[in-house]
Formats: sequence, C-alpha cells, structure tokens
Amino acid sequence: NMTVAAVIVAGGSGLRAGGERPKQYQLIGGRPVIWWTCRAFLEHPAVSHVQAVIGEGHEAMFEEAIDGLPLARPVIGGATRQESCRIGVEAVARHGPAKVLIHDAARPFVSAALIDDVIGWLDRFAAVVPGMPVAETLKYAPGGIVTRTVDRSAIWAAQTPQGFHYDQILVAYRKAEAERTQGLTDDASVAEHAGGGRH
Repeated sequence: NMTVAAVIVAGGSGLRAGGERPKQYQLIGGRPVIWWTCRAFLEHPAVSHVQAVIGEGHEAMFEEAIDGLPLARPVIGGATRQESCRIGVEAVARHGPAKVLIHDAARPFVSAALIDDVIGWLDRFAAVVPGMPVAETLKYAPGGIVTRTVDRSAIWAAQTPQGFHYDQILVAYRKAEAERTQGLTDDASVAEHAGGGRH
C-alpha cells in the first residue's frame, strides 16, 4: 500500500502579509491562497488524501475559501504549528497512508514536479526536506555580537512539502507530545528530535 496523504497546515493567524485576513485566506489571482495550495495536492495523481488543518474560528472562512474543491472536513489545529501538524498527521491515520507530505497552506505555488520529487525520494529516505540554498551572508551573533561568519555552502533554507514515512513521523509527533517538547519549528525537526537520522 503506497498511498500518500497530504496535510495542509493552515492554522496560523499570521497577518504579516498585511490586510485583515490571515495570509492563507488572502486573494491571489481571484482565489484565496489556500484554494491554490489545496488544489495542487488534490490534482496530483499520487496524492490520495488531502487533509486541511485550520485555526479555531476559521471554519466559515475556510468553507468560503475552498469553494468547489472536494476536500475532507478540516480538523482544528492547536496553539502552535507543531501541535497543528501532529493533529493533521493523526487525522489521516484512518487512511493508513505509507507516506505523508506536510505543507504550509500559505505556499500556493508548489509544483507537481516538487511533489513528485518529495514522494520519489521517500523510496530512499525516511524523511525528505526540500531546500533552497541560502544566498545571504550569514553571521553568528549570540546576544547581537558577531563572533563569526557562517559558511553558507552547507546551509539550506527548509521549504515544504516535507515528506515522511507515515508511521515514523506519527511516532515522532507522539513522542514530542508525550515529552512536552516545544519549539520544534518544522516537521523535520520533530523527526530529528525522535532520532530520524539524516534526511
């Protein structure tokens, strides 16, 4: 069974993009950002289930935003991204997926090729993180005092979707919750914390 589930994390109420609504509900090309994001995964032939995780009180906004898309009922996320992701990963358990992709709703321009790549690399690795090379010069500056320049050749900016063997990331999220480990800023950090090794 090589089914692939996608968890779309839309729990944030971030207004950094300006405007009255969280950025995942703002319009691009006449549609809300989250509509484009969900459609990219719904239309991908390898993805069998798409599960959105939304913020409390966003139900009406979400229903309006995904107008016409055949999505499962959303689940309500937690207080942090980490908690929202765990809830989303738990929510797809009933489908018994072999692999899961976790993607930020506010990144609507995810390509079918990137989704393909992440799914494909999961045949070789337990966790896959797309990354962008860092172009800026990076300074290590604890307390605001620069102590050195960081060699950026080995530094990557993590993107999404991040892909995982489903059973392993589920265990990793449950472990982080049981240990009350907070502040894991992306899904790969949760896998690393649980001893996920290299990816």
